[in-house]
Amino acid sequence: MSANASAPVPSSQNIEVDIDPIWTSSRTARQIYALGEVEKDISRLLSLAASSISLLTLPQTDGPDDGLPQGGERSEQFVLEASEYFERLDAIHITIRSSLAHIRQSRIAPSAINAPPPGFVPPSLGVGLPSADEEYSKGTRGLQEERVERDAWKGIMDALKRLKEAREQENADASMAEE
Repeated sequence: MSANASAPVPSSQNIEVDIDPIWTSSRTARQIYALGEVEKDISRLLSLAASSISLLTLPQTDGPDDGLPQGGERSEQFVLEASEYFERLDAIHITIRSSLAHIRQSRIAPSAINAPPPGFVPPSLGVGLPSADEEYSKGTRGLQEERVERDAWKGIMDALKRLKEAREQENADASMAEE
């Protein structure tokens, strides 16, 4: 499968969706993807709760642009939305419990999932000079900065090699001209 191809993965609604294959590469990646889906499900859950409450109000209080059903359709719509609400709530519950079980099974150290101390500022991940109060050492640079430095040193080495070869060629040409 190519890097840009996507693999079908069942969503929380049992509908196959195409996702980036990176999310299917390991059990941990699948768990992270599932937690991202939980976030979307929570948004939908809140929307269902709001619309269900709107359906429970008296029809006389509906605004002209609310588009809420009237009569028997109103209670049917409420039943549908309440059913979807509880289905989503159950799916969220199962996904979170599954993720917690995965964390326990993986024996992930608590220090890896603890929140950082208050006021913690992670090292920069971009290229740039450090601020005046920040000491510029290898420990405070991000991955991108390390890569830029590595590439700069490689460029310097290549330039020095070419310069050395050019001087050696000039010396060889000069010695041939003297003979």
